[in-house]
Amino acid sequence: MKRLLSTLTGFIIVFFLFQSCKKDAPVLHTNISGKANDLLVVISEDSWKGKPGELIKETFGQFQHGLPQEEPLFDIINIPPVAFKNIFKSNRNILQVTVSSTVTNPGVQIKDNAWAYPQAVVEISAQNMEQFEKLFAENNGKILSYFLNAEKKRITGNYEKYYEKAVYNVLDKNLGVTMKVPPGFVVAIQNENFAWFRYETPEISQAIIVYTFPYTSDSTFTESYLTAKRDSVLKRYISSTAPGSYMTTEKRVPALFAITEHNKNYAAETRGLWILENDFMGGPYIALDELDAVNQRIVSVFGYVYAPSKDKRNYLQQVEAMVYSLKMNKQAENDKINSQVKMGN
Repeated sequence: MKRLLSTLTGFIIVFFLFQSCKKDAPVLHTNISGKANDLLVVISEDSWKGKPGELIKETFGQFQHGLPQEEPLFDIINIPPVAFKNIFKSNRNILQVTVSSTVTNPGVQIKDNAWAYPQAVVEISAQNMEQFEKLFAENNGKILSYFLNAEKKRITGNYEKYYEKAVYNVLDKNLGVTMKVPPGFVVAIQNENFAWFRYETPEISQAIIVYTFPYTSDSTFTESYLTAKRDSVLKRYISSTAPGSYMTTEKRVPALFAITEHNKNYAAETRGLWILENDFMGGPYIALDELDAVNQRIVSVFGYVYAPSKDKRNYLQQVEAMVYSLKMNKQAENDKINSQVKMGN
């Protein structure tokens, strides 16, 4: 009898634990499908051929800045609603558009992981073309950022799980920062203020350069100052086998420069092209220059891609995720300083 009661008690406990977990746990979905930066647009043929389709193509098919050739932000695939079956519902990025007089709740809805994981889904519902144009104009920037950030999070999520510990440890020990890059990256050069690590195949090269220098004034955070500093570092350390060659910023194509924040630290982001002087190599880059206030220094990260005769968008996106994995070892102290500065403002 005691054994029976014990068994029943155990069963009841497990049952309620299971019900509790089932209630609190997220619903599990199948993994996403499709290639990086695919965008599935579910839309009627009339809307696709009309103004909604035109606006969607202009926004999500616009060329990404900072690439040597024209590549769209997203590869758009459109299907009509009747074709939106299970085979398509696992796509990584989905934009559903409904323009119909039968719509009762017009608006924009963002849905994470609707049918798969990690999935980004946006629904735009409008009663007519004019209403769609208004909704799209008010929300297109937010929607674009949502899909772009979803792609970045997928990459960084993988790097969080699987990263090259040799690179992580060198940066941690020598420069007082950490970054997570995928396995296969090797350290090419390292010292107390500089590190260069790269991933090489016969067809492509992805690389990250990290260097530091003293922070002396606010004039540091200007495009001209940061470019000159970067060029001096690149010229000193990076060259090819060609005599007199060295890496530098391509000045004939304007870079995209913006003041921003990273991990709540004051920072600047630059996107543009690099070249090797006295050689025939070049490609896109992304640079992040970040204030490490507690150490009164700038930590600069320069990520670049070399992939001749190949599309470079996805390779640069991977490098961008690595660049933005940068973390200061003394970030907790930086947070205190940043908080005091903001309170003073």
